[in-house]
Amino acid sequence: MTLPFLTPHFPGVGGSIKQRPEDFFVEEIPLYEPSGEGEHVYCQVQKIGMTTFDMIDAVGKALRIPERNIGYAGLKDARAVTRQVISIFDTTEEQVKALKVPNIEILWAERHLNKLRMGHLKGNRFAIKIRDVNATDVVKLRPMLDEIEKRGMPNYFGEQRFGRRGDNDILGACLVRGRPEELLARLLGTPNPAVDLNDEHQARHLFDAGRVEEAMHHFPRRCGLERRALARLMKTGKPGLAVKSIDEKLRKLWVSALQSKLFNEVVAKRIESLDKVIAGDLAMKHENGACFLVEDVAVDQPRADAFEISPTGPLVGYRMSHPTGESAKVEEAIFKANGLTPGHFKQEGRDRAKGARRAMRVKPADIAIAAGGDDHGPHITVAFTLPSGSYATVLLRELMKGDELTSKEDHQQMEDESALPVESEDQ
Repeated sequence: MTLPFLTPHFPGVGGSIKQRPEDFFVEEIPLYEPSGEGEHVYCQVQKIGMTTFDMIDAVGKALRIPERNIGYAGLKDARAVTRQVISIFDTTEEQVKALKVPNIEILWAERHLNKLRMGHLKGNRFAIKIRDVNATDVVKLRPMLDEIEKRGMPNYFGEQRFGRRGDNDILGACLVRGRPEELLARLLGTPNPAVDLNDEHQARHLFDAGRVEEAMHHFPRRCGLERRALARLMKTGKPGLAVKSIDEKLRKLWVSALQSKLFNEVVAKRIESLDKVIAGDLAMKHENGACFLVEDVAVDQPRADAFEISPTGPLVGYRMSHPTGESAKVEEAIFKANGLTPGHFKQEGRDRAKGARRAMRVKPADIAIAAGGDDHGPHITVAFTLPSGSYATVLLRELMKGDELTSKEDHQQMEDESALPVESEDQ
């Protein structure tokens, strides 16, 4: 599904992003500061051109400690310059500050009481260069940004959520429907020349043709997930056991991608009235994430206009709170069109999800734009802050009016920009 723009009446500036790591800078805004005492050392790490997991692996090896001793609040892009805070157990501030690891710099280190956990993050600050543009087109951005600052940015999940092959949501649907054969057909077959390299592309063709052993021979070592699932299928002949051999965290990510797809479709349906609440909405208070039922629009719309509250969409699951009225009809129609119900996410023996609510819009803060140029040509720089869980690429897509923001090379290293969503308290 191609998602609609909030500002289709304004032309975009076009261009491309992430041509080189220094074009995409992001810095985490911590949820809290370290106290100065405790068993864990918090440190801010600047990394260049590597995934969060690669960074954690390198830090762990350099300090000779297990990866389980290292905590992090969010995942950051590989093809970027990123600053994020991690916590390290069983080390000293001096040892951390003395680290010498390629492409990693320790900016500060201080003790704290607890391990850093996924989601312990207030937001992210971005500075992104748009290249292959006419730098004077920077003037086109202000009318769009004015409208976005007033009405909010669609809180779509970005393309990162759906993985290198763009089918994480399909894999998630196979899991919640209990269809392991379909999942393996998608995971091991369905060749796509747009994203598959030659050896992987051939392996997928062979799997689709039923030549399983030859497919195993052609899957390269970098396709560890596919090789592991295929090996279990060949050994047992049981698709269900092959699927269960896949890491549980990855299966949860696929289910989360399915939730993300459904959420995006609901936001798309409400895009023209994104800043409006309707009776029956479950609205979220931006100050604390609490949700409540909208009963009197005359009372609550002024709060929405002031950006105190926003309507929410579903991260569908078996314990998710449901809206009423027209809002409920929109969500139910989308669930039905996708052949799903909240009950699919509770089936025994399948991957389950409790569900949550997510604000349909967010407000970018501290926006700054500038035209410039360097040895690589003219560019436009856009700087802004987003709350945790929202995607910079969604805002860039709106400004550029393009859907292909990420290159094939980026997809090979794609990471989610944020923690998985946490269910809000209903009030």
